[in-house]
Amino acid sequence: MYRLSLAIIVFLGFWPLFAQSPHGEELRMDCAKCHNPSSWTINYRTVQFDHDKTDFQLEGTHALTDCKLCHSSLVFSEAPMDCASCHVDIHSQSVGNDCVRCHTSETWLVDNIPELHEENGFPLIGSHSNLSCVECHTSETTLRFDRVGNECISCHRDDYAATQSPNHETGGFSTNCIECHSPLGFGWDSESINHDFFPLTQGHDIQDCAQCHTTGNYSDASPDCVSCHQDEYAGTQNPNHGTSGFSTDCVSCHTTNPGWTPAVINHDFFPLTQGHDIQDCAQCHTTTNYADASPDCVSCHQDDYAGTQNPNHGTSGFSTDCVSCHSTNPGWTPAVINHDFFPLAQGHDLQDCTQCHTTANYADASPDCVSCHQDDYAGTQNPNHGTSGFSTDCVSCHTTNPGWTPAVINHDFFPLTQGHDLQDCAQCHTTANYADASPDCVSCHQDDYDQTNNPNHIAANFPTDCVACHTTNPNWTPATFDHDAQYFPIYTGKHREGEAWDNCVECHANPASYADFTCFTCHSRPDMDDKHSEMNGYAYVSSVCLQCHPDGTKD
Repeated sequence: MYRLSLAIIVFLGFWPLFAQSPHGEELRMDCAKCHNPSSWTINYRTVQFDHDKTDFQLEGTHALTDCKLCHSSLVFSEAPMDCASCHVDIHSQSVGNDCVRCHTSETWLVDNIPELHEENGFPLIGSHSNLSCVECHTSETTLRFDRVGNECISCHRDDYAATQSPNHETGGFSTNCIECHSPLGFGWDSESINHDFFPLTQGHDIQDCAQCHTTGNYSDASPDCVSCHQDEYAGTQNPNHGTSGFSTDCVSCHTTNPGWTPAVINHDFFPLTQGHDIQDCAQCHTTTNYADASPDCVSCHQDDYAGTQNPNHGTSGFSTDCVSCHSTNPGWTPAVINHDFFPLAQGHDLQDCTQCHTTANYADASPDCVSCHQDDYAGTQNPNHGTSGFSTDCVSCHTTNPGWTPAVINHDFFPLTQGHDLQDCAQCHTTANYADASPDCVSCHQDDYDQTNNPNHIAANFPTDCVACHTTNPNWTPATFDHDAQYFPIYTGKHREGEAWDNCVECHANPASYADFTCFTCHSRPDMDDKHSEMNGYAYVSSVCLQCHPDGTKD
């Protein structure tokens, strides 16, 4: 019995070693799903493992493949997923390692070659559809398909070099064959040379290229008109293009119609409208060189300018630039003088020019008011403008309304508001010369200043600049006297009203002059001497106190 128990213990101890799966630790399934009790041999007809539930479904020929061909180590999780791990790349990696791009699991035959080329940007169309693969993909083996490139010249360099009619290399032709040849065709025939950079239309619609391309190099042909049409340019006499200075760029006047007609001269730089709408070019172009004609009005109209007497343009100093007054209408009418530099409105809306232009030269008239209105200025007595020193620039007070009214004096330099809103100018302008009036308050209000006793302004030595305390309200009220800001702070700190003083005379002991003040009504000498015993420069003098205590503080 003891031996039997020991055998069971040993068997149970070694059982995990004998039961270890050769398929790796990740496989967790019943062995009987693949193996039978008689042996480890797998019967593929009875096997219960469903490979389609894994990440690699067995489709096509993969379903008939022996498991060991992929699972060579018996550890199923070690089987590779990529094609190249099981299948030798007979294309030598010339088309990549993703076999499924071309092949299926059913067969190695490829039946979508046109689609594959189209995906790579080179559709097999036209003559390319009948080619064998090795005609383009040439290498040491017919199964190696090195990338050729999608450019035509990659395969057709020899064709390009061998072509003589015309010679493509000396002609400088593009190596991009499809610019002239169709990839849909089955030969090199071409009816689609892209000549859009120089359209072959109308008179240029010629079939013989050599008419323009006279050298062996097709890139030598110039797009300039004169390169082909110099003889036509030189031979034209109506008008003579050379002596007339016409441009050699034919398209500036001509189309490409055969016979050069119709021809249109672009005369936008000098519009031929109204009076200038003439058919005989020689009326303006008086020389054989058309470029000589000047766009200046007087170059054609000097006689008109000189012969005009109403008014005489020459003696009046009128501009010879006719368009400054005239349009191009026949007869020069209507004519509009641009008088914006001196608007003719209201009192200046005159029809008789000689009222202002008193000389034969219209340019002599001055825009200064007094040049016409000196008599009005001198004759005005209410007020007398001359003795009052008024400006002779009338617009400083008057508009151009007839009668000079209304007149507004710009008194902004001394605003006439509140108490200064006076209608009688003589209240301030006491002399005949209005310019003599002073803007200083005391010039008008000396009596008010002298007679004020509450407080006495003179005794208090108040400034005569009334606005320092007063507004321009009538009766001078309200008046504000800022003692703290202007002199000494008596409403703040230790000198605050109600605590340190009750009446002005406590500090201003001299009623005859408020400019005098004393600190010693409140600050006795023994007390001050004691507090300043160690201070250099100390003196029991009020002005000295103010020097050290300008803001009324102790420090």
